[in-house]
Amino acid sequence: MTRAARETPSELRPLAGLRVIEFSQMVMGPSCGLILADLGADVIKVEPPKGDRTRYFKGPAAGFFATYSRNKRSIALDTSTAEGQTIARRLIENSDVLIENFRPGLLKRIGLDYETVAAFAPRLIYCSLKGYLPGPYENRLALDEVVQMMGGLAYMTGLPDRPMRAGASVNDVMGGMFGVIAIQAALAERQRTGRGRYIQSALYENNVFLMAQAMMCEVVSGQPSIPYSIKDSPWPVYDLFDTRDGSKLFVTIVGEEQWAAFCRAFDREAWLTDPRFATSNDRVDHRGWLIPEIAKIFKQWDKADLAARLEQLDLPYAPVNKPGDLFDDPHLNQSGGLTDIRLPDGGEAKTPLLPISMDGSRLPNRYDPPEIGEHSGEILSEIGMSPNEIETLRQAGTIKVAPS
Repeated sequence: MTRAARETPSELRPLAGLRVIEFSQMVMGPSCGLILADLGADVIKVEPPKGDRTRYFKGPAAGFFATYSRNKRSIALDTSTAEGQTIARRLIENSDVLIENFRPGLLKRIGLDYETVAAFAPRLIYCSLKGYLPGPYENRLALDEVVQMMGGLAYMTGLPDRPMRAGASVNDVMGGMFGVIAIQAALAERQRTGRGRYIQSALYENNVFLMAQAMMCEVVSGQPSIPYSIKDSPWPVYDLFDTRDGSKLFVTIVGEEQWAAFCRAFDREAWLTDPRFATSNDRVDHRGWLIPEIAKIFKQWDKADLAARLEQLDLPYAPVNKPGDLFDDPHLNQSGGLTDIRLPDGGEAKTPLLPISMDGSRLPNRYDPPEIGEHSGEILSEIGMSPNEIETLRQAGTIKVAPS
């Protein structure tokens, strides 16, 4: 059943009128499509008749489809058939942007690679999201964890002898973001030239970009990188502290005004004239004495009271939350950072919106994550197919149309 889109002010749809055809799965391609969709583009997700495989994932990947599929329309299409490939080409001809993140060579086998597509859709922006950019590795398969290992991020996150994956698909999501950046640049260029572009964004190169500051630190300092788990802090106070009720707070005290406010508020004014702590660098040099002393102070406070005091002092602090705690976060709820969505199985949930606002408003959820082929009929009608033609394709199994 096709569900009606929620009404959204036009000023919150800056990419309205842009049509995007998305051939993707997992995280990188869908996150690229999600950003464009949230910005107002008409993103058509092409799924196989059985549905995107992420619909059926379990365990840590169980939320992939629900997370990255809002604000998109779904057409269920068998692109392994000649009829399906013909329909795909008609969809592409009527689109501004194509997103794909399948293994190298897969779309070439069905005639939907960039060279073939550019011949009949020269204005199309074709965005391939891959493991690696062109070079010796370009035909390798990659996942976020693979490139975190080879790109230095796992080393910097874990212990020296125990590299550890970051707790989110950072390269997948950021790779999708860089795809969006390049797409928008290519669209601006197309206004001048009338021509499309072939864009690539990749997991490995994204991870290397994340490592740029660590790489440059080695150049500037002449010292090898040290994992964050054991490296000395470059800041006077930048640490996790225990509180009296068994909780933890991460607290930073880095500037001179922050240091003075802390000392006065916690009855340590003598530290303001102590030569060991005269400058920020002096305090860094004496962290070995200073941090245990601050830990003793904070251990006398319950978490809520300490947090309130730090808030009054304008000192940056943070509780150590689990992902599920964020559903109850007062800032996210009161600021509209979480939106209600209806899942394809009928369940209800909340999900984070894009972390941006426009003129103070968040970009809303217009379409809930679609059912398999929920919009197949209307999308095919838009490219000129008759109800009889659509029914013939449905009976042949070339498309799937969600029940009305």
